Amino acid sequence: MGESHERGVSLSTSTRSSITRRLPPAEATELRTGARHALAQVYRTGDLVVLGLGVMIGAGIFSIAGQQAKTTAGPGVILSFMIAGIACLLACLCYAELSSTMPRSGSAYTFAYVIFGEVWAWIIGWALILELQLAAAVVARAWSQITVGAISNFGVRVPYPDVVATVLVVVILVLLTGVVAVGARIGLRALWVMVSAKLLAIGAVIVVGAMHIDVANFGDLYAEPQPATGAKATVLDFFVGQGQAFGWTGVFAAAPVIAFAYIGFDIVATAAEETVNPRAVVPKGMIRSLVVATVIYIAVAVVMVGMIPYTSISLDAPLSSAFQDVGVDWMGHVIDIGAVLGLTTVILVLIVGQTRVVFSMARDGLLPRRLGAISRAYHTPQRATLVIGAVAILLAVFVPVLTMQELVVMGTLFAFLFVAAGVIAMRRTMPGLERGFRVPLSPLLPIASLVATLWLMVNLQLLTWAWFALWMGFGLVVYLVYGRRHSLLTLDERPPPEAGGRGRHRR
Repeated sequence: MGESHERGVSLSTSTRSSITRRLPPAEATELRTGARHALAQVYRTGDLVVLGLGVMIGAGIFSIAGQQAKTTAGPGVILSFMIAGIACLLACLCYAELSSTMPRSGSAYTFAYVIFGEVWAWIIGWALILELQLAAAVVARAWSQITVGAISNFGVRVPYPDVVATVLVVVILVLLTGVVAVGARIGLRALWVMVSAKLLAIGAVIVVGAMHIDVANFGDLYAEPQPATGAKATVLDFFVGQGQAFGWTGVFAAAPVIAFAYIGFDIVATAAEETVNPRAVVPKGMIRSLVVATVIYIAVAVVMVGMIPYTSISLDAPLSSAFQDVGVDWMGHVIDIGAVLGLTTVILVLIVGQTRVVFSMARDGLLPRRLGAISRAYHTPQRATLVIGAVAILLAVFVPVLTMQELVVMGTLFAFLFVAAGVIAMRRTMPGLERGFRVPLSPLLPIASLVATLWLMVNLQLLTWAWFALWMGFGLVVYLVYGRRHSLLTLDERPPPEAGGRGRHRR
């Protein structure tokens, strides 16, 4: 890349410190990274929709509606799904604009690098690493337990189930890491097959369940309020006191929990660099996948609430027990198969997303550059993929990750804040950049996204905030010790002795 005037201004050491310096927009909007850092373009609109559905629809689709109806919202849980869908759609629109402007694999990390500066990009990237790496371990552990349960439900005795579950964790992570490492096309084919199969299972749940709906179970989508019990203290509770369950309070209280089920559409943005015509295709894939997922979740919620009274729902296996109550026992096996397939695709997409974020950060020098190398044989960031898979195995086997699920959500919502703010800031500071999609009614909708995201965040536990603060503090130390010194922007600012002050060539 040439020594343009824009680049000289962006990297001038007299005007930019390591805290405020930004990635030149051309680095994110016009990829000129050379063959060594080139990812193969394999995704089209339908592929991105499948990618989004692969991560958003997991085993939770068979349980979250029943659990929230039983404990928090009653039949009004259907409205909770709608509210959560709207909140996530606001964030999705913001992601769509930025990803259509900067179609690079780093997603929110890259957006922050261009709009806010390097240190903010690092903070977002570090939060994404927490979100995706921990999520892969959490889901793998959950997958192993559900798989053992499904095998048992088919009448097969599983000796030493805890040991078997641990072995299955290693097997699934090794298998899916290998799939991602050997090529995006192979992973995409596998994803299409598994997503299609789990959608068939969900379709069966909706169709068969609809045949057993009793309209009286819906009531007026309202249950009499009562004091909330058993909930752990959230930030909101700290300021306003313990809330109520059921009634309208319960409907809104369930929405933040349900919104977590929709989280994952942001991973579609990490595939932008591997997408054909990304400015137009990525926004379509992201928005369509979220809309389809929202419709499916609402349909399952309607079936769940309609089959049996919300007071009779079992917390352990809401849908399976509901089908047993109406005399359709065989649907339990369909749900088991759908849950296993659902979590398999979630793990696969999480590994893909994490690989692309780490690859992008390493390519910029903030992480070891070896992780940013592309395999010549498979055209994938193979080293980054193998490291991520190994770390996920260690976390899933040796760390009680199932107790850390809210940290995954915290990392995601933290990125949502910066993306919404980024749309507002970029409209002011970079109005001339080409955009394939624009958030309508800006800045009103991005501001609404900020407010909705903050609402979700204050409904997280105080302990989650504390652990997240510790993780981010550790991340800042890593940046100061390694990232700042090895950043390619730092290398550009250091004049080689023989060049008399000329910046280094970035790529």
